Amino acid sequence: MNDSSWGAPPSAGYSPGHWGPPDQGAAPAGPAYDEHGAQHTRPVPIVPEPDVPDAGRDAEDRDHRDDRDRGAARWSGPLFRDEMPQEPMPTPPPPAASEPPESPQPSQPPQKKRAGRDLRAAIGVGVGLGAVIIASLFVVKAVFVGVIAVAVVVGLWELTSRLDERKGIKAPLVPLAVGGAAMVVAGYVRGAEGAWVAMALTALAVLVWRMTEPPEGYLKDVTAGLFAAFYVPFLATFVAMMLTADDGPQRVFTFLLLTVVSDTGAYAIGWRFGKHKLAPRISPGKTREGLVGAVTFGMAAGVLCMPLLIDGGTWWQGVLLGLAVAVSATLGDLGESMIKRDLGIKDMGTLLPGHGGIMDRLDSLLPTAPVVWLLFVVFVGSG
Repeated sequence: MNDSSWGAPPSAGYSPGHWGPPDQGAAPAGPAYDEHGAQHTRPVPIVPEPDVPDAGRDAEDRDHRDDRDRGAARWSGPLFRDEMPQEPMPTPPPPAASEPPESPQPSQPPQKKRAGRDLRAAIGVGVGLGAVIIASLFVVKAVFVGVIAVAVVVGLWELTSRLDERKGIKAPLVPLAVGGAAMVVAGYVRGAEGAWVAMALTALAVLVWRMTEPPEGYLKDVTAGLFAAFYVPFLATFVAMMLTADDGPQRVFTFLLLTVVSDTGAYAIGWRFGKHKLAPRISPGKTREGLVGAVTFGMAAGVLCMPLLIDGGTWWQGVLLGLAVAVSATLGDLGESMIKRDLGIKDMGTLLPGHGGIMDRLDSLLPTAPVVWLLFVVFVGSG
């Protein structure tokens, strides 16, 4: 390699031998010595070379200078950390001033079961309804018949309103309300024969009334109307027929008391001990233990009520009556739960705080009424 190949003038301060490897034992002098010595002592900033034409430099010159720069970086890098570019370290977020340091929390006691409704409101409304029913029942029978008719009309309004809102089924309310009230009165005045005649006339009125509307949906509307007429006013008519006996108020009171006691026993035992679901697809809250409680409480109430309140009643009749009431009330509750689940609602209405609507209180009473009426007729006669 000759000197002219590097293209550097003598005035640049470099001698031809300085670019080669240094002799062993001879310290090179001049700028090259200072530069290489600095690699082992202290960092020396690299001064850029003066601009010279690149025409006289070949690839070997550039490779040699690159090797020298990498060597300097290699020697100085680990020893002088200040010269190496370093990425900024992430700064941890300052602790929130408002949050005190965490301290071990004491273990929480297990939560007690809570009722799904406002018990204070439910008890208050229940006591108020009971007072109205008892006052009308034992003072004037006709007033209690009016109470039944009002409950029937409100229940029909709730049922038809939910059918229209959730399913678009327009069961005619006017003939149902008029026919339902007439059905209750006819059952009280003319007995079972009058109730059946009023039921037939109400069904005919529903069919005719719906003809005033367009034919689309006629079949489903009248079917829902006939179902509502049977489910609410016709079943409620059996309560009015109980009232016609000489001890009618006592029979109705026994019917109401056994149904309420049965529901209370199912709620109390199921809430405290319930573990096995009775019908989870229909009503997830009901349990087999609750059914046992309903039967037990119902039979106990029947044993007390039949001899004390019903003329000619015996304790074993009370056992059978309480059992029948517990079963029919549970089936009635499940039946309305099936309807509400199909409609996608929790309650039929909001008229009674803590209870829902009128239909939410009639669900167990309506199917139980014909069962109790029939057992009274079998046990002690129609009176």
